[in-house]
Amino acid sequence: MTSTAQAPEAHGIRPYVQIARIDHWFKNVFMLLGVVLAWFLDPAKVSLSSLPDVLLALAATCLVASSNYVINELLDAPYDRLHPVKRTRPAAAGLVRPWVAIVEWLLLAAAGIGLAWMVHPIVAATALLFWIAGIAYNVPPIRTKELPYLDVLSESINNPLRLLLGWFAVDQQTVPPVSLFVAYWMAGAFFMAIKRLAEYRRIDDPEVAASYRRSFRHYTEDRLMVSLFFYAVTAGLFTGVFIVRYRLELILALPLVGGFFAYYMRIGLRPDSPVQNPEKLHRERGFLLYVLACAAVALLLMLTHIPALYEIFNVQEAQTAPLWRID
Repeated sequence: MTSTAQAPEAHGIRPYVQIARIDHWFKNVFMLLGVVLAWFLDPAKVSLSSLPDVLLALAATCLVASSNYVINELLDAPYDRLHPVKRTRPAAAGLVRPWVAIVEWLLLAAAGIGLAWMVHPIVAATALLFWIAGIAYNVPPIRTKELPYLDVLSESINNPLRLLLGWFAVDQQTVPPVSLFVAYWMAGAFFMAIKRLAEYRRIDDPEVAASYRRSFRHYTEDRLMVSLFFYAVTAGLFTGVFIVRYRLELILALPLVGGFFAYYMRIGLRPDSPVQNPEKLHRERGFLLYVLACAAVALLLMLTHIPALYEIFNVQEAQTAPLWRID
């Protein structure tokens, strides 16, 4: 393995398409949870007429995400060369000219934020925040990805930002429940911490791991496992707050949700786990079927009213949806 990059050569457009990681766009489908949630709390706000705005917001999210991926690959290239797998990435392999990548980074961000503006200024503001989060994560002197725990929390904040992008695509007057925002953030932190653990175990050398990612100077398997427990418990607690406040019927889905966390952790603990590259999780057919089953049950419970549950748990039904109003 070499520690220095070869001089970039002309390789056409392909390396620049690769560093935009279009294959990672599937992650942005999670912004649709914001649309579903807005519909659940106020069905009148979502209709077929909302579809163009939702599609524009989805496209904007994908473009801004790709902008963040470009700067990530460019600035991570010296470290990726120390990784047994990531050293083959275009930037790490010397196939990308830095100035071209910087132009690509800016153009993708401008296009994404521009599309978001076509939906509504607050969608554009959220897309801009999504992009700024990528800068804080990747660009010195902040570069939060080098700081233990903050690397996980600052990367996983993208999940609730996607939630906001979906919500604001159909409702620009209110914000989603804070409890769900935090739960979504902590669930993302759980996934990201498992990815860190899988990477740490894959490298299997503390010195090499510390050279690849500075936060690994602090991390150990035990510390990462403890952080996983914290993120999972916190996500569960805030999910419980949301359920009791807005839809108690969803409490019946909690065992399935617990199983989802356990299932993902089981995959994450495999040798050379696929969670290092989440875009490859589609090969885990059993896991995908389980996720679809969880989503189906949750949707069914959102549409079902079970009065006996409120008596059993001594909880009053929510009469209103007291969301924070932007105006």
